[in-house]
Parts: sequence; C-alpha cells; structure tokens
Amino acid sequence: MKDILDCSLLAHNTFGIEARCRRFLEFDTVDEARQVAGILAHTDMPFIIVGEGSNLLLTRDFEGIVVHSAIRDKAMVMADACAANADDVFVSYGSGVTWDDVVAESVANGWHGAENLSLIPGEVGASAVQNIGAYGAEAKDLIFDVEAVEIATGNVVRLFNADCEYAYRQSRFKHEWKNKFLITHVTYRFSRTFTPDLDYGNIRHSLESKGIATPTAEQLRQTIIEIRQAKLPDPKVMGNAGSFFMNPVVDRDVYERLAAQYEGMPHYVVDPEHIKIPAGWMIEQCGWKGRSLGRAGVHDRQSLVLVNRGGATGGEVVTLYEQIIKDVKAKFGIEIHPEVNVI
Repeated sequence: MKDILDCSLLAHNTFGIEARCRRFLEFDTVDEARQVAGILAHTDMPFIIVGEGSNLLLTRDFEGIVVHSAIRDKAMVMADACAANADDVFVSYGSGVTWDDVVAESVANGWHGAENLSLIPGEVGASAVQNIGAYGAEAKDLIFDVEAVEIATGNVVRLFNADCEYAYRQSRFKHEWKNKFLITHVTYRFSRTFTPDLDYGNIRHSLESKGIATPTAEQLRQTIIEIRQAKLPDPKVMGNAGSFFMNPVVDRDVYERLAAQYEGMPHYVVDPEHIKIPAGWMIEQCGWKGRSLGRAGVHDRQSLVLVNRGGATGGEVVTLYEQIIKDVKAKFGIEIHPEVNVI
C-alpha cells in the first residue's frame, strides 16, 4: 500500500493544476483496500476517491486524504446461469485499469459492446461511478456487477447493475453512496455478436467518407478514436477534463419552443417526452468557442471542453464555467451543469 504525506496531485488530475493533499493512499489488492477502509473509517479528515483525475477540477489544496486504486488485474468470470446466454462474455477488471485498455482488449478478443466508448479517459472504477458515455453508448449497458469494500465495515460487497440505479451520467455512487465504498473490481458483460451503433453524431458519415458501409468492430473503434482526436485536446498537451458539462435533457415542449427559434438545432430523442440538447452547441451559440478568461479557455474545436492554456488555477476555471452557465441560461433558459467533480 502506498501512503504518502503532503503529496502533490499534479499527476492525478488531467487539468494539470498544481495542488496538494495532506495524505495520499493507494491500494493494489482487495486486502489493501480493506486496510485503507479501516483508516478512512477512523479518521476525522475529509477524503476523496479519485481515478485518473480526468473528471476532477482542483481549486485548492485538499486538507484531507486522497484515495486511489491501483488494482489492475483481470479475470474471466462465470456469471449466474440465469443472467447469461450463449453470446455473453463476462470479464472482471480491477478498478485501476485504464478504461480504454478495456475497450482495446474487448475489440481484439471479439467481445463487443464497448466500441463507441473508445478513448474515453479514466479508469474502470470511474466507469462505474460516472456511468461514462459517448456516441449513444453508456457504461451501464455493459456493467454486470461491481465489487467494492464498504468503508464503514471493511466488508467486501457485490453490487449488481440494478442496485446502482444508473442514469445519464449518474449512479448511486455519486449521491447516497458517495464515499461509502472503495470499488475494487467491475465485471462487464460483452457480447460475441457485433451489433454496431452508427447513428449517433457523425459516426456513419465518417465511415462512409472512408468507403466503409459495414464496419468491423476494429474499424468502428478506430473511427471513434479519430473523431475524438480531431475535436478533443490531448490532456498531456493541453490540460482538460474532457467534456466539462453534461448535455441537458429537457421536456419536449421546451425543445419545440427552442427548435422553432433556432433552425437546425441539434438534438437527440431520449424518450417521447424528453430531448437531449448538446451543451456544446449552446455554448458555441453564446460565442464562447475558442475564447478565454485569463489562462482558462474554451477549446477552439469543441465548446464542451474547457482547457488550461498554461498555468491556470482552479479558480480561473471556475470563473470561466460560471460565466458560461450564466450566458447559456440567459440565452436559452436552460441551466447546464458541470460533469466534473469540483474540489
């Protein structure tokens, strides 16, 4: 177990913001996770649990404990007979495994369902907390169960998909279960049958531009990667946390009123009564694309991404995102919310 006092968090947040914590704990086995749980259960200090830091905005030094999983094992598992069919493949990954490594391995092995989630930053544990999603797919579509250590008791528990109450960018881990568990493993259910989803964003157009009408899983993955790389900055080059805001879901009458006002407004049908409107489009309509406030700015190719243009503080990013929220509310009557965890 790694236990460091007065630890820099620069390597643990993709925004590239310098901040420190009083203590940093990292576990790489379930037994070590139980030891960490014992420490957390008997401390008066606040604590946060982080993954790769790709969904984190640090605005100050953290006067508490930062916890990270370094469990990186993998195992094929046998699921309950009632839950499986001939096409199902169940694979358990340690919570510290890089998410895109899961996608790459699944595609290489003919385990399908994760292709549209290619190149999303972060780790396996975060996928279960955040219900990461992109291009019409979400982690909840793959998660079978989550193994975790209950911090209060040190017990190892198994939480099934339905227990987690997944919704768009939401789970119980973000609400009533926040700081209640240390996730150690996530089991995903893949399919041996490849059923591509090509109708979100410009996936189909990008494939057709390459002369591909019926893609293989690898071709779909590479296309998703190319789309993301074309519009999203590499955090190793320009600090960012990926998509900063959640796309708002509004009632159909709100959408219809705005659609009548803004011809060609992009949207995605969630259900007959609810429509998702891209936050990036609204931010761009407010004139923020490519603009900066101080050393924090909006990416010039994707308005949903806020960036550190060099030496930005967390406070500068906060000032920027609060102004964007205010402008979007004034123009569209819709309040957008950060997807990142602001500390």
